[in-house]
Amino acid sequence: MNRPIGIFDSGLGGLTVANAVYRHLPNERMVYFGDSAHLPYGDKSAATIQAYSVKICDVLLQKHCKLILIACNSASAAAYELVKAYVGSKAKVLNVIDPVVAYVAHKYAGRKVGLIGTKQTVGSGVYEYQLKVKDPSIQFCALPTPLLVPMIEEGFHNNNISEAIIEQYLADPLLENIDTLILGCTHYPLIKGQIDKFYEGRIEVIDSSMIVAKALAHYLAEHGLASAQRQGEHEFLVSDITPSFEKAAELFFGRKVPLEKHILWE
Repeated sequence: MNRPIGIFDSGLGGLTVANAVYRHLPNERMVYFGDSAHLPYGDKSAATIQAYSVKICDVLLQKHCKLILIACNSASAAAYELVKAYVGSKAKVLNVIDPVVAYVAHKYAGRKVGLIGTKQTVGSGVYEYQLKVKDPSIQFCALPTPLLVPMIEEGFHNNNISEAIIEQYLADPLLENIDTLILGCTHYPLIKGQIDKFYEGRIEVIDSSMIVAKALAHYLAEHGLASAQRQGEHEFLVSDITPSFEKAAELFFGRKVPLEKHILWE
């Protein structure tokens, strides 16, 4: 099926997922929506995130997307069920949480799993609930790390400032003796190198982007939705064009990415 895949996030973090999809599913065309006018989602109420998500889905449905991937942990936690009901039979809907939960439950049975994420993602308890359902033997702990997204969005990463903030969070007693750490926000792969450095290779730091891309490929094949050949160019829509988004898109895709501004509310 040659209709595109829709991917959305609150800003540039979802580009980590989009880039993984770009590399792993070369035959698929993407329509990416970055809600840069309303970032970050992590400190907003569930009702607000749901309202933004529904508006974005309207845009992606107008683009005839066959599947919508919620490439944002906060929106996956707050809006996934609502979006599925809203979209109905018009498109399939996936999120970035389910594939990671399946991976962790399979690999880390009976061990201690840590997660860092936004206040919204951690507060929702969605990772803890789903992991406990799959394997009650897993010990789970989650730490909200609210400074990381704005730090990344403003370009303050891979320097001494970000290193100090990251170390402050990861040294929290809550995360002691973990066997793996889930990066519970699609922005966080941008600082994965610094997080790996903190742990000195002692644990696996889970970047969800490739796990999600592989799960997406499997889902498309299983449901007869995979494209045999990409037709047309990828589209990148944003609710506000910002220098940080332009720079990040170019960094991820190795070329200048044409951005189209699409205002959600007039």
